Amino acid sequence: MVLIGVIAALLGGAVAAGPREIVGLAIVQDDGSLLIKEQSIELYGIYIPDTDRQCRAWQRPVRCGPRAALALDFRVRGFVTCEPRGRSAAGRIRAVCHVDRTGLSPGEDLGAYLIQHGWALALPDAPIEYQAMERIARAKALGVWGTSVDSITPR
Repeated sequence: MVLIGVIAALLGGAVAAGPREIVGLAIVQDDGSLLIKEQSIELYGIYIPDTDRQCRAWQRPVRCGPRAALALDFRVRGFVTCEPRGRSAAGRIRAVCHVDRTGLSPGEDLGAYLIQHGWALALPDAPIEYQAMERIARAKALGVWGTSVDSITPR
């Protein structure tokens, strides 16, 4: 009986948000940041270059924005869990954020998703996996690597 209680406590703790995590429904802003519980969150380790604005005419209401923000908006459905890693120069929370968190799995990393599809660049302090994903996206000419962009240098 005690063993069942311990297992339930362990599983319950693994699913519950940690004390520093920010969990909630996310709204994707045009600059690719997330708004969760009135907190503006930038995805850690990535830079989203400026791209032309696109519109989703098939969606009602019509959603317009930079291509990276639209790609991120496509992935963000339901709750998002963010693990803060510091603050940006603008004072925003910088965090690694995941979607589709189920059970013990953290879900898909949103920063990695944008890099893999070529809509973001890995910053120098990004995890090494982000650097590798960027090289692959560049080699495959995905996203910004396959289109002309005004500027792809980090701010």
